[in-house]
Amino acid sequence: MSEVLSVKDLKKNYGRFEALKGISFEVKDKEIFALIGPNGAGKTTTLRLIATILQPTSGIVKVAGLDIKEDAEKVREAISYLPEEAGVYKNLTGEYYLRFMAALFSGDKKEQAAYLETARAIANLGERLGNKIGTYSKGMTRKLLLARALMTKPKLAILDEPTSGLDVINALEIRNTIREFARTGTSVLLSSHNMLEIEYLSDRVAIIDKGTIHDIGTSDELKAKYDSANLEEVFAEVAR
Repeated sequence: MSEVLSVKDLKKNYGRFEALKGISFEVKDKEIFALIGPNGAGKTTTLRLIATILQPTSGIVKVAGLDIKEDAEKVREAISYLPEEAGVYKNLTGEYYLRFMAALFSGDKKEQAAYLETARAIANLGERLGNKIGTYSKGMTRKLLLARALMTKPKLAILDEPTSGLDVINALEIRNTIREFARTGTSVLLSSHNMLEIEYLSDRVAIIDKGTIHDIGTSDELKAKYDSANLEEVFAEVAR
């Protein structure tokens, strides 16, 4: 199985503070890989570095063989990034927002139409796409944002807390969408504080704390290694 993402000895300093102290991991083709850790562990910094929003202090990161520093523009074409607190234009209708984003992603009309068709299916909002986003619930807005993130069928989708604050039904729909896209060719790097979500979604999990990755494995491997009933107990044991 080929690597879609390769991270080697990645470091990020903010002045004298070491946010990342040399982390290494890889995400394979069609894999859902999760980063878990306490607040301030370095999860969001890692995601932003891979998404080319931040510049690393040192280390090598490659997406589909492209270096994030030397080939940043091409990397952005191969990825999508959904932040936890992603903004959206509330005065636009859902349909207009998706059309606007499709036009940003491609100048080709046929490609735009294909992106839009995919996005409508992901959002699954029906006639509500004709309403202004300001009238949407949090779950509807999150589905719209996920549709924006996945409409291009990126090689790597970077998702930060994709179901944060959602009810059970909306969260389950989004998880199932993520799993379906992984099966059809999109690798996923995600971060979440919901350990049940991590167990449900992830092929492998990395535990990060204080800028260091302490362990990597499947949920079952980590639970067996730390003699724990669930990932919450593993998390507590490793990050104590």
